[in-house]
Amino acid sequence: MTKPYLKPLALAVSLALTLTACGKQESAEQAAPAKSSSAPAAASTTAAAPAAKKSVFDVSELDTSINACQDFNGFVNAKWVAANPIPEDRTRWGAFDQLAETSLNTQHDIVDAAAKGAAQAQAGSIEQKIGLLYQSGMNEDAIEKAGAEPIKAKLDAIAALKSGADVADYITKSYAEGDGQVFSFGSGADFKHADMQIGYAGQSGLGLPTKDYYSDAKYKDIRDAYVAHIAKTLTLAGVSEADAKTQADDVLKFETALAAASLSPVEERDPKNQYHFVSVKEADKVTPHFNWEKFFTAQGVTIDKGFSLSQPKFFAEFDKQLTKAPASQWQAYLRFHTIDDASPYLSKAFQDNKFDFYGKTLAGQPQQKPRWKRVLGAVNGSMGEALGQLYVAKVFKPEAKEHAQQLVDNVRNSLKARIEKLDWMSDATKEKAIAKWNTFLPKIGYPDKWRDWSGLNISGDNYYANVKAASKFNYDYDIAKIGKPTDRKEWGMTPQTVNAYYSSNDNTINFPAAILQPPFFDASADDAINYGGIGAVIGHEASHGFDDEGSQFDGAGNQENWWTKDDRTKFEGRTDKLVQQFNDYAPIKDKPDAHVNGKLTLGENIADLGGLNVAYDALQGALSKTPGSTEQKVDGYTADQRFFLSWARVWRGHVREKQALLSLNTDPHAPGSLRAIGAPSNMEAFATAFQCKPGDAMVRASDKQVKIW
Repeated sequence: MTKPYLKPLALAVSLALTLTACGKQESAEQAAPAKSSSAPAAASTTAAAPAAKKSVFDVSELDTSINACQDFNGFVNAKWVAANPIPEDRTRWGAFDQLAETSLNTQHDIVDAAAKGAAQAQAGSIEQKIGLLYQSGMNEDAIEKAGAEPIKAKLDAIAALKSGADVADYITKSYAEGDGQVFSFGSGADFKHADMQIGYAGQSGLGLPTKDYYSDAKYKDIRDAYVAHIAKTLTLAGVSEADAKTQADDVLKFETALAAASLSPVEERDPKNQYHFVSVKEADKVTPHFNWEKFFTAQGVTIDKGFSLSQPKFFAEFDKQLTKAPASQWQAYLRFHTIDDASPYLSKAFQDNKFDFYGKTLAGQPQQKPRWKRVLGAVNGSMGEALGQLYVAKVFKPEAKEHAQQLVDNVRNSLKARIEKLDWMSDATKEKAIAKWNTFLPKIGYPDKWRDWSGLNISGDNYYANVKAASKFNYDYDIAKIGKPTDRKEWGMTPQTVNAYYSSNDNTINFPAAILQPPFFDASADDAINYGGIGAVIGHEASHGFDDEGSQFDGAGNQENWWTKDDRTKFEGRTDKLVQQFNDYAPIKDKPDAHVNGKLTLGENIADLGGLNVAYDALQGALSKTPGSTEQKVDGYTADQRFFLSWARVWRGHVREKQALLSLNTDPHAPGSLRAIGAPSNMEAFATAFQCKPGDAMVRASDKQVKIW
């Protein structure tokens, strides 16, 4: 299940991102103890001053015809965007995507070599299993020959359902096979006792992006296309066209009922809606026609005091449908989702059909990714950490980890100094904030203890069976944690993922190996470039511990109010200004009514603002050790200017219109073009660096300027 308390830096930048839900890492190296000093760390990340060497930032990419004080994103990124069209098999293209592509190419080399050497590899080794899994996915002849046969047994079981009781039993059994439907279920740290893992059951089961797509008139065309997609999906599995149309209408009606009882993306962000602890008996009162004791027994899970039935309203509706919806409607719903979920691993007709709706219609992607990328995505989803182990051995150097550790320490110390100097927060709340800061656990690069993959059996000739075996293996691995102590050293991303994240339930900041590369981090770069890139990323993740969600958890990961009432009111007054700032942005050309949702993106915007400020402070501490380095120019730009240039370069990119509209509805991150300018426009240091004047677009009036951490 998706872990709501994981806060990634960005979404949809790598195929490996699917691992957040299905294959977490085992452990990571403990960071060095934080320094006790409250002042920003002054150690430089380079051995000497920048001197006159050429910066790794290519200033020829800057569009000097654009005034940096009016459109900083355009100044830094417009030329690059114009020269780098979005590839036909993507919906967006930018700095994240370029680096993700590099990671994918490296992974491709690894899995291709593993497939070619699978016959000679040590039996049961991760090299052999990855090689066989990739080999089976690339065996198009076998996949085409199988057609829909791999899912025949499941479709026959669905066809035999006669009642709501049968449906409940089917869902329970299907889950035990690692194939969950209708709702989500998995492990997670208890919001009230974060040192222990409990079960979490949550809303799910919809085929459209959010609940609004089922009711809002502006999405009628998408609903119509979805119904057509459902019907075609059913016909591919042998349902007649007439029956498929009837069943497709039934599926939409059924999902519309679930959607009405579901939370919106904004509501889902609220920790109060992510946790609802109940005993098994209490859960059975919410769903009298779905027996939770029977469900847990089938999963092999022992529930002690209880679990989180995170969205009771959704589960009440689910139970209602067990008695209200005819068996035929349940069959249509389960049949469609079984086929649709399996489509990426079936023959070409199924794959193309799914892409036509979810790729072309919803996201505007012209072409499907080449087969090797799709199969590599399945390898990541099935054995992501195992592939990460091979990835790290191939490309990640120990010195990169050492450099990153130093940056982490410096930026974290700057965050502490900022907290201590806040003029709007009381000493009582500051003390609690520092206590939380003291318990941060940074994890860099990769786990120091890799996950054990023995017990997962993979063959070279049955792609669907392999993916299903891995799904059950990962599901069993996840739910086996229920009732056991929380392991703070476990990872929620793979090393090959170009991203980073903060986890509120274990208070960790996590930086996978793949993001510790240019443009984020470059060992040969001067401090300004690195602090504006990976330094700001580090600050971003650390600031998540104090965003609108993270600030509701203490240093142990428990949901607890550590604020005075007055301080919380002041905090929310400041965050409300940031909500309004982003509500005012309308980023899509010719779509003036399509605005950013400031509440949906609030956590990420707080983290950007806090992260950039603390990284800037850390840079000043580093520069102070080398007299004259602040004023010294590289390629005509001062250190402060290069810091902000590096930040904006990280967010360069562009996106197709359909994907942009979809992201505004679903993505808790603002568009990259706005992230490039949002935080800097609130910082006096930016205006000073570029000699901007009051009234310039990048200079917010004092009453509009947002200052939080």
